[in-house]
Amino acid sequence: MEQDHKQLFKQKKQDPSLKLFVVLSKAYRSVADQVAADIRAKGLNTTDFGVLELLYHQGEQPLQKIGDKILLASGSITYVVDKLEKKGYLKRVPCASDRRITYASITEQGESLLHSIFPDHWKQIEAITGGLEPEEKQEAIRLLKKLGMHAEELK
Repeated sequence: MEQDHKQLFKQKKQDPSLKLFVVLSKAYRSVADQVAADIRAKGLNTTDFGVLELLYHQGEQPLQKIGDKILLASGSITYVVDKLEKKGYLKRVPCASDRRITYASITEQGESLLHSIFPDHWKQIEAITGGLEPEEKQEAIRLLKKLGMHAEELK
């Protein structure tokens, strides 16, 4: 029994799966922390920025769908939307055909904010990911998509 356990441990040690998970987690945390710091320096938090960026790039969205798209708990959506609406960055738009649905739409003020933030934010992301050459970034994208799709299939 003890020998079986040692053999299993030896096999696991040779398998890079756990090491990949640890390295991926640490890399994500380091990159995400840098990006969050950059966004905070611009007067927003990552959730506010995520909502505004979603609306800017994909147009108005039903409030119920925003959480899924930016990985935010549905209970938090109302709070975030209220806060951004008070600042004048987005507005609620009732659905003409279904009273149960309300859309969030970015305002001109919200677009203006993103226009002023995004060029520097993009440069910061380039700097954060600058540890990889362009070809390595493409390979990382390919491999991480493959890993993510496989993980999704396991659900």
